[in-house]
Amino acid sequence: MGQKHVGILLNSAMHRGVPRHKTGQESLNNYEEAAAAYGIIPCFLKLADIDTDSGYSATYIKGAQGYRYAIIPTPEVIHNRAIYEQNNASMERLIQQGPLVFNTCNRYGKDEIHRLLAQSAELKSFLPASATGLSGLKKMMTLYPDLILKPCRGSIGKGIMRLVHIGEQRWILFYLSPSARRWINVPVEQEGLSGMLRARLEATPYLVQERIPLAEIGGRPFDLRVTVQRGWGGEWQTTGLFAKLAAPGGFVSNLARGGVALSSSYALEQVFTGAAAANIRMSVGTLSLAVARWLELSLPGLADIGLDIGITKDGQLFFIECNGRDQRYGFHKAGLTEIWKDSYRRPMSYARFLLENGSLG
Repeated sequence: MGQKHVGILLNSAMHRGVPRHKTGQESLNNYEEAAAAYGIIPCFLKLADIDTDSGYSATYIKGAQGYRYAIIPTPEVIHNRAIYEQNNASMERLIQQGPLVFNTCNRYGKDEIHRLLAQSAELKSFLPASATGLSGLKKMMTLYPDLILKPCRGSIGKGIMRLVHIGEQRWILFYLSPSARRWINVPVEQEGLSGMLRARLEATPYLVQERIPLAEIGGRPFDLRVTVQRGWGGEWQTTGLFAKLAAPGGFVSNLARGGVALSSSYALEQVFTGAAAANIRMSVGTLSLAVARWLELSLPGLADIGLDIGITKDGQLFFIECNGRDQRYGFHKAGLTEIWKDSYRRPMSYARFLLENGSLG
């Protein structure tokens, strides 16, 4: 088989930046290098430029003078890196036309993922206690002294709150200021929840979870981001992992909220012996593969995810959340350049595999 185009589906804002190499944290050079290794040509497109009637698409393709706009037959295989909810009408029309689109939907509710994993006898023991909505919050406040509240559809740490019991019926609520520059804390009475808290939970679906007492470095909690992808042969593989260390005084490890990316080996060895750290890394990889394989049974097209795994100071593992569009740049920030590049190579190897085999199954 000669060289064929593979589509990289981007959102509109990122797509506009392709000719100027202004695509935020998404590396065009990594795509080009990875695709060349597998004898394919990446083309960058957005959903609105795919004509499902004619079977042609307007795409950016790299040439001698940089990226140029070209009209080509819609690629047979497309890697989705834009954010689309389940049952998106335009995406459904595209799939019906015939291209193999992997990571079709990459925005899943945190409550939905938790519900799916709770159905696994193997995985449910790795889940923190959870509930949803205002009624769920009231129940959890009677059971746990430290709670994390997350928007079911939020990302990069937006909207996360923490509720800590300080005695009697009194709690402290922590949340980010509107400018997202500092944490605000306000007192909350258990019997009469604050108006702001009630309003948030009534306006937006929230997942309420017991706060996991994460391992810490210098008083700052950290968790692990694990990139799990399907590659050549279609099998799930753990591409790599890195640690996300919360900002001083914070409890959220997201890099977009002041978190710092570190080598997982370095982070774990600040808390555990070398042998224990190595064992935890292997256990995290095994858990992550089990999560991916279980989720794919219910989420068609799943092929490229980032999992957040928490570790307590005594080495217990907890599943925190699944990111349908993994932000791979954390490897780069952690100084793990080759793993960062691998996180682009693996999807391109899977794309080549799909071109040759013609099925997502």
